[in-house]
Amino acid sequence: MSLTTALSRQVLERGVLLGGEEISTSSRAHVTNPYDGEAVGSVGQATAAQATAAVGLAHAALDAPIPAHERATVLDRVAEELLRRREELALLISSEVGKPIALARSEVDRAASTYRVSAAVARTRTGNMVAMDATAAGANKLAYTVNRPIGVVTAITPFNFPLNLVAHKLAPALAAGCPVVLKPAPQSPLTAFVLADICTAAGLPAGYLSVVPGEPAEISASIVQDPRVAAISFTGSTEVGWHIAASDPRKKVLLELGNASPAIIEPDADLERAANLLAPNAFVFAGQTCVSVQRIYVDRAVHGEFLDLLVARTGEIVSGDPRDEQVVCGPLIDNRVAERTLAAIRSATEQGAEVVSGGERRSDGVVPPTVVNNAAQSSDLIQKEAFAPVVSVVGVESFDQAIDMANDSQYGLQAAVFTQNLDKALAATDRLDFGAVLVNEAPSFRADNMPYGGLRNSGNTKEGPESTASALTVERLCVFSR
Repeated sequence: MSLTTALSRQVLERGVLLGGEEISTSSRAHVTNPYDGEAVGSVGQATAAQATAAVGLAHAALDAPIPAHERATVLDRVAEELLRRREELALLISSEVGKPIALARSEVDRAASTYRVSAAVARTRTGNMVAMDATAAGANKLAYTVNRPIGVVTAITPFNFPLNLVAHKLAPALAAGCPVVLKPAPQSPLTAFVLADICTAAGLPAGYLSVVPGEPAEISASIVQDPRVAAISFTGSTEVGWHIAASDPRKKVLLELGNASPAIIEPDADLERAANLLAPNAFVFAGQTCVSVQRIYVDRAVHGEFLDLLVARTGEIVSGDPRDEQVVCGPLIDNRVAERTLAAIRSATEQGAEVVSGGERRSDGVVPPTVVNNAAQSSDLIQKEAFAPVVSVVGVESFDQAIDMANDSQYGLQAAVFTQNLDKALAATDRLDFGAVLVNEAPSFRADNMPYGGLRNSGNTKEGPESTASALTVERLCVFSR
């Protein structure tokens, strides 16, 4: 048996991590591979008392702050260890969530980058001098600001990036000096535990990180409503995110929620380039990313030509067993999501849309890359987040109509326009009501150091180490009178 095969068949058993101590629990949740149903492992389910204890440990850790240079050193060590254990982590990610192995390796690389950038943030985030003598009241006074950690942070993460999205919560919070209580997604908690092990081995003091998997009904009151929790960072469903924000308006709540990414194709666009970029970014990891390409609005003059190019490029995308090095589109996370996806496709066809590629679940359970032509603007494929390997191509009469239809959404994370016309490109960046607008690039592009976040039901924050660390920092003003 090869090392790769052996690692992929390990069954991991973890408990509840309270600071530096892992505790066994009688209540457990099992993790299975979404492609073949094989056991991956199990984790303990925290009780309310254990979750409260985790918050208490984190709050107590604030009494022993870590100097910035030590925080940065820990973060750099974590980055190094992530890369050293790249294959092990990639196999675990692939097993937990069915992510194609090549993409899982890329996620490990990105997580290491997230930690490295966060280390730089820890070293360089400083306060500012205040020009007190700019007003008469400030004459003969010296003032500056210093950055202080906001306090205990609760991090709640989704299944689709079990390493890098956890890293985007942990690394910037630790860079800012904040202890974290982490609730990982129930589908992918094991990767979070391995990351916690790496953080501890890198020198993170006990109390600065606890991992508490568990049922929301059991532990939410502890990790969300406890007054010692100063901030909550949540990535997940729109409904749950806004419910958390409403539960305690005094807390800082950072939300990264749903999306239905649009792209606009103008007649002068490089159609082949657009198809080559948009097809893989619609179907990578079965479309289970917040910025997966979901809606493509194409000028009627080039609609047919672009559709042919997109379908041809889609046909080159390999789907199936995520352990296969060539696979890009693996399984959806569970049967319920697959059935919901197929129902949305059927509903769109009943409203007049045409399925031109894919559309049926295969014998191995995989929903293959699916292209739908001219889905109605009111259909679920347009108005709701698909989170599945489905993209809709819609013909439009004008640039203005494309802008209006792209903006006709409850979401506003990222959008794209493909054009060689500078005036239209600039107009798109001005008129598309999204957190980011990309020109001649897929709307799913993300560099881990950039400010990333959306509008409306896509959330209320910007992620990225610098942005998140800033949000988890309290600015203290110090004034000296001479």
